[in-house]
Amino acid sequence: MFIGHFAPAFVAAAAYSRGPKLGTYFVAAQLVDWGFFSLAMVGIEKARIDPEATVMVPLDLYFMPYTHSLAGTAVWALALAIVVAIWHRDSLAGVLAALVAVSHWVLDWITHRPDLTLAGGPQMYGLGLWNYPEIAMPLEIGITLAAFAFYMKRSRGPAAQPLILMGVLLAFQTINWFAPHPAEIGLLIYAQALFAFAVTTAIAVWVGKNRYFTHRGGLASTRL
Repeated sequence: MFIGHFAPAFVAAAAYSRGPKLGTYFVAAQLVDWGFFSLAMVGIEKARIDPEATVMVPLDLYFMPYTHSLAGTAVWALALAIVVAIWHRDSLAGVLAALVAVSHWVLDWITHRPDLTLAGGPQMYGLGLWNYPEIAMPLEIGITLAAFAFYMKRSRGPAAQPLILMGVLLAFQTINWFAPHPAEIGLLIYAQALFAFAVTTAIAVWVGKNRYFTHRGGLASTRL
């Protein structure tokens, strides 16, 4: 799953308008992937190409205990929660950011083959929805568009910026699904993933600065 991870970010930003802006939740949504690809670049976590891994994604993510175990994800989420809560002086904002970060593991558990762990042990978990593209594809697009619609309904402002964000997300997802798969994975692939995260997050920051919520009494807030 790629853009589906951002669905909880849209929901969190819309559900608590006094919390962080959308860009913060975009970071939360892919926090453990930021960690994974960064650690993989220096050989700490590991992946390899395996055409037999799943029908949709030929990746064998065979060592990622620090980011994609449930315990590892929880540690990243807790660290983010502390930073967000202190920065915004708002404990609820920290909790929401942490929940968005933890949602990544849950969505990966649905889509991945068994390659996730609870705490880095030998037992692997994953429902393997990537083996069923006729279900996985509409599910990912569906939850993302539904969350985006919720965000748009709850906020006010120019439509251009969020539509550009959604267009970029859909473009990246199309590439992810339909571009030729690499013969091997390495530094370039890791860097490309981090670049995609950086682009989508930068646009989300831009969107967050241009969307407003109307609170009781008709006052508008720029805090997303």
